[in-house]
Formats: sequence, C-alpha cells, structure tokens
Amino acid sequence: MKRLNQFTPNQKILGLAFLLVAAFAVSCLAGRFPLPGLQSPVQLFSSPLNQTILVHIRLPRVIISMLLGMALSVSGLVFQTILNNPMVEPGFLGVSQGAAFGAALAIVAFNGKSSQIQLLAFLFGIAGLGFSILLANRFHFGHWVMRLVLAGIAVSALFSSGLGILKYLADREEKLQSLSFWLLGGTSGVSWDSLIPIIAPILIAFTILLLLRWRLNLLSLDDETALSISVNLKIERLIFLFCAVLVTSLCISICGLISWIGLIVPHIARKIFGANTHFTVPASMLIGGILMLICDDLARVLFPAEIPLGVITAILGTILFLPIMTNKTIR
Repeated sequence: MKRLNQFTPNQKILGLAFLLVAAFAVSCLAGRFPLPGLQSPVQLFSSPLNQTILVHIRLPRVIISMLLGMALSVSGLVFQTILNNPMVEPGFLGVSQGAAFGAALAIVAFNGKSSQIQLLAFLFGIAGLGFSILLANRFHFGHWVMRLVLAGIAVSALFSSGLGILKYLADREEKLQSLSFWLLGGTSGVSWDSLIPIIAPILIAFTILLLLRWRLNLLSLDDETALSISVNLKIERLIFLFCAVLVTSLCISICGLISWIGLIVPHIARKIFGANTHFTVPASMLIGGILMLICDDLARVLFPAEIPLGVITAILGTILFLPIMTNKTIR
C-alpha cells in the first residue's frame, strides 16, 4: 500500500484500466475447448469452429462478466456513500432480491423470454428499493439509515420467500433446474441476443454516474450541510439510486444472483484512493470488472464441470471480507 502512495490517483486509474484490458484479453483466451486452460491467439483462429466459439460464446460471456462486476461495484459504492454506511450493498436494500424475484417470475410464468426477464427484473428491483424506503419511513426507532437497512433486510426476506414459492411452483422437468442454476449465478448461457438489449442502458447509466461522480461527495454529507450548499437532495439521490438499481437489475436479469462484489469492491477502492468519489467511482468500476473476470475464468477452467459464478464470488468475498472487517482503517 505504501508503494501505491507513490503514484498519483490518475496514474492508479490508468494502471487499473490497463489491468482490466489485460484481464479481458486473458478471459478471451481462457476456456475448456479444445483443452482446459489458456489458448494462444493463433489457436483460437485456427479453425472456423474455434472462431465461432470465441465470437458467439466466449466474447459475450466475457463482456457481461465485466459489465456485471462494474455494475455491482459502482452500485455498492453509490449505496454506501448515499446511506453513509460501509456495510450496505444492493442486496441489503431489497434491490438484488427484488430483481431476482422479477426475473424468476418471468421464467416461471412467461416462459423466460429475455425481454420479459429484463423488464420484470428492473421493475421489481425498483420496487424492492421503493418498499424499503416506504417501510423505513414508517419505522419509529433509530436513525434513518439504520431504519432503511432493517427495512431492506425485511424486503429481501419477503422476496426470498417469493422465490421459494416460485421454485415450488416451477415445472420440475423444464423450469426448476434452470431456475435453481440461475439463482446460483452464472454467465454460461449469455448470448448476443440477451446481451445487446442491455448494453445501451447500462452504458448510459455508467456515463451519468461518471459525469456526476463529484456530486456523490456532497450527498455523503449530513442533510443540513448539503442543503446549505444548495444540493437538491431528493433529485440527486434519486438520479444516483435509479442508475444503481438500473445497472444492477439488468445484469441480474441475465446472470442471476451474484453476492459480495458490491460490498467488497468499494472498500478496496477507498483503501487505495481515499473517500473522494471523483476517483472511487471509476476505480470501483475497474476493480469490479477485473475481479469478476477473474472469478468467471476460475468458474470456467478450475474444474472439468463449470462452477456457478455466485459460488466463486461468495468464496472470494468471504476471504476479502475478513481482513476488511479486522482493519481499523475502514472508511
């Protein structure tokens, strides 16, 4: 960490961008065909079959893995900053579970068309956050942030029970197995048809978060201070929360439930760059993309049979969570 302090924040951002490009390139070379492990670029283009696998199977998977890591990480940072709570992530506020319930409902009730899955995932992700805020305003004890987290836990539990009901009602021969595997999280079934519709809204939300990232510093202040410097708390919070819910819900609609990344990565970014969101927003996106690409590579090549991505991120998140929680310098 002392060595990192020798570099300017911009140099660190460029370094992370280089690592993301490198991780993306390695992920395109990693796979189990024709042999498990890394293939050379020459080998990838040695036959029409290899080219088809790269372009139509591996490339969309690598892209969604990168977008998923970036989305969960920047959403976690937005929630932690606005709520001024370092232990918050979308899953704590009903967003992830709500989006997962919406996607599962589309799979069970509407035969799982990608457009329906994405729409219901987004709507129920918004509903999860809305229910959490509504409940928090009705609680009569504790400060608002604590009430919101408690409300989010209750809403998440409600949607989790709904997921259990959908699993019980799902057709055991056709839908139950795919639904169960989807809830473990993974990118194995991603294709260009499911990826292309969500790229534009995700990139637009990323652009808004990057352009307005310096305003996120102001939203971390207490309400009286923020109002004294003419910050429109309701509108600006709504913009950031809407973008965070949008990218999270769209990624969950394709990849299923992925835990820990949104909680852990913002802490890593703050450890490297400090609390200034001018740098931690792009840093969280870059670090999240790198970690998710690594996790997806491990899921693909670690064993002969693919491991669900959610299992890999849970293991990695637990390993990183312990030193973060025992560090006295948590921000």
